[in-house]
Amino acid sequence: MSAKNETRVERKSDVELVVTRLFDGPTHIVFEAWSKAELFQRWWVPKTLGVPLRACEMDVRTGGGYRLEFGLDAANSMAFFGKYIEVTPPSKIVWTNEEAGEITVTTVTFDDQGGKTLLTFSELYPSKEACDEAITGSAAGLPEQFEQLDALLVELAA
Repeated sequence: MSAKNETRVERKSDVELVVTRLFDGPTHIVFEAWSKAELFQRWWVPKTLGVPLRACEMDVRTGGGYRLEFGLDAANSMAFFGKYIEVTPPSKIVWTNEEAGEITVTTVTFDDQGGKTLLTFSELYPSKEACDEAITGSAAGLPEQFEQLDALLVELAA
């Protein structure tokens, strides 16, 4: 893997995690991969996790909502859900994660870098403990997820 496609995970404070990566694809295509359910479900879950994304409902617009359900079957599944606070195509998506009872706010920006896209993924957690948990949990899968997104972008460009 080349250095330009390295996923960088950085803790900015006790409650903020920022992840950046440069993608070899135009901003509008990368934005679509984050905002169209049929594309999002193809790359979002790390394959090594072995848990499929059973349902993917996304109404990606300011005021819209989402619901993602992971699991091998209905009896052994977990759902993640929230609302889109701000959607500005093709440059920004902000949403809440509300399943834990405490709200985490995720902001993803898509910056054009001459036909490539610098993606910045920022999560603001309600507590230091929630951020600590994310670093060893969900954030640990982001490099693999972003590699899967890279592969999808190659396919979409073909």
